Amino acid sequence: MSYFRKDIDAIAGYTPGFQPKEPGFVKLNTNENPYPPSPRAVEAMRAAVGDSLRKYPPPMSDAFRNAAARVLGTVPERILVGNGSDDVLNIAVRSFCDRGDPVAWPTPTYSLYDFLAALQGARPVRVDFPEDYSVPAGLASTGAKLTILANPNAPTGTMVAPEEVSALAGGLDGVLLVDEAYVDFADADCLALVERHPNVIVSRSFSKSYSLAGLRVGYAVAQEPLTEGMCKVKDSYDVDSVALAGATAAIEDQEWLRRNVDRIRATRGRMATALEEMGFRCMPSQANFVFARAPESIEAATLYKLLFERKVLVRYFDLPRVSDGLRITVGSDEEVDTLLAALEQILASVKGGTR
Repeated sequence: MSYFRKDIDAIAGYTPGFQPKEPGFVKLNTNENPYPPSPRAVEAMRAAVGDSLRKYPPPMSDAFRNAAARVLGTVPERILVGNGSDDVLNIAVRSFCDRGDPVAWPTPTYSLYDFLAALQGARPVRVDFPEDYSVPAGLASTGAKLTILANPNAPTGTMVAPEEVSALAGGLDGVLLVDEAYVDFADADCLALVERHPNVIVSRSFSKSYSLAGLRVGYAVAQEPLTEGMCKVKDSYDVDSVALAGATAAIEDQEWLRRNVDRIRATRGRMATALEEMGFRCMPSQANFVFARAPESIEAATLYKLLFERKVLVRYFDLPRVSDGLRITVGSDEEVDTLLAALEQILASVKGGTR
């Protein structure tokens, strides 16, 4: 006998990337930033730890919304703050989709979307990306209450141009959520579409570019009718005071952000070039990772296991269209050098028949 809803019994639950418990791993599997967060953010969090913690945090995260509005060139009322951008995604699905309602996204993409739809009892509509990972034909005609587009996409790192996203938004009857978790590493973004389209939500994260994955802070930007409605769904005190202090200081320190992003983009290019020289086929990435299709001499699943044995963690997805490659986070230069050396050793052993 089960006490759970049928929807809960039917799903396996979301599986996050492997988190090693023993030391010594080079961790390039969960797209964390290899560099520290802004010192201003760390100091703000230290200052927030004190007697004030006995009180609830501001339910609307006012200081953060004001700071983010200044940085983004919008108004606080258009910003919704959540407990990580995954929480923002969850709020959106719960806000717009009744049980049985269609929710659509292109595939392959972030696997959390499937889990959130199942959790709500919504009906997933998966539309295959074309080979160039542009907007799929038919995505605008699914009748979905909510359409989600990861842009840049995970796990491929590819990006749809803002003009294409705008055309998609204009063709939808429902809401379009553009998941921009990786956008700070990209050449463009879709924030301006919020002004042009009343049905567009742009969500962002502090886990990647701001080096604050441990805080769990994310936010969405949309026109006021959407943010006001979504506020009815979120928890009253969903982001704690320490996290809000850190995120507010971090978003104000754009110089620190740009410095770290530039370092990662430079390393991304170097890593992709080195992988190509080894026989990998790398998809053009606009994120802080590279999706690299394995050389013909070895399967991606085997390569993943051999790297794991050498304590180098990358991400392997046993899913259609991506099972032939590895998603590799752009780490520090030292971490990338360790990865490349391990790959050279593995591929040499395969060529020599000594694996």
